[in-house]
Amino acid sequence: DLEEKLTKGLNKEQKQAVLHDKGPLLILAGAGSGKTRVITHRIAYLVNVRKIDPYRILAITFTNKAAKEMKTRIEELIGENVNSIWVGTFHSMLVRILRKHIDKLGFSSSFTIIDSDEQQRVIKKCIESLNLDEKAYQPRAVHSMISSAKNALIGVEDFREQAGGEKRKQKIADIYEMYQKQLRENAALDFDDILFYAVELLKANKEVLEFYRNKFEYILVDEYQDTNHAQYTVVEMLAKRHQNLCVVGDDDQSIYAFRGANIQNILDFEKDFKNCTVIKLEQNYRSTKTVLDAANCVIANNKGRKNKKLWTNAQAGDLITFIKAGNQIDEAAYVASEI
Repeated sequence: DLEEKLTKGLNKEQKQAVLHDKGPLLILAGAGSGKTRVITHRIAYLVNVRKIDPYRILAITFTNKAAKEMKTRIEELIGENVNSIWVGTFHSMLVRILRKHIDKLGFSSSFTIIDSDEQQRVIKKCIESLNLDEKAYQPRAVHSMISSAKNALIGVEDFREQAGGEKRKQKIADIYEMYQKQLRENAALDFDDILFYAVELLKANKEVLEFYRNKFEYILVDEYQDTNHAQYTVVEMLAKRHQNLCVVGDDDQSIYAFRGANIQNILDFEKDFKNCTVIKLEQNYRSTKTVLDAANCVIANNKGRKNKKLWTNAQAGDLITFIKAGNQIDEAAYVASEI
């Protein structure tokens, strides 16, 4: 029996997540609780048991490495059907959509994507062209502000408006405007533009939005605690029709606030998607009991978190060694010498 095969060896909560039928699903997965296994088996269940067309499934994760691993693991379960599923990062998925439709925003579909060195260079040029002092307007800092604005879906006009009478911010708005103009003239996008223009495209073109809304009957997003406002907006827009959105994350492992990640996306999921099923994966398969107890004590102090407590069937294991190092170099040297 296919269903039995796919849920063999899973614990009760993992099994429940894999076999979830329709509607929004929030999987709160603690560290080492087998979440990748749950996502891949859930996709295999949808394709092999529920007979969902693989072409209608979208699986998003955060890094190319994670996407590659996910694809390999899905392939082991469903064979070459995996090639019809969109498995990738937010950026790779949205680049696919933009290549096809960005001409609707007056862009060339053969746009190039510039790396961070090139981005800094263009910003530096803009600062020089505007006769601004590079010490007062450091390219890296300016670029970081522009990047944050794009991830919050704040375009040049809004940015200028929000700057109000603040002279420095108005100057940064000038740089932002010139930077975008330069990129456009060179048919280039930076990483943040991919998200920014994808949202603009979906908002401005009902046909394109409807096409992808229909196409993606099931959407699965990993590491949901690390999504920023732009990424959240894309997911929310695409999942609107079928509501079969499964997000997996751990509110205790959000590490990308500096990149605009918004922890509220996972904390508010049940508000945003009514009739949502919540499943907590609390059994840890990676660490000893001693390590988990210590981690639980530390994490209990996090503000604004969903309540969950990791546990394990593993042995207590060695006691934890506590070391207070002078700096990161001392710390690394200690770890290396222990190894």
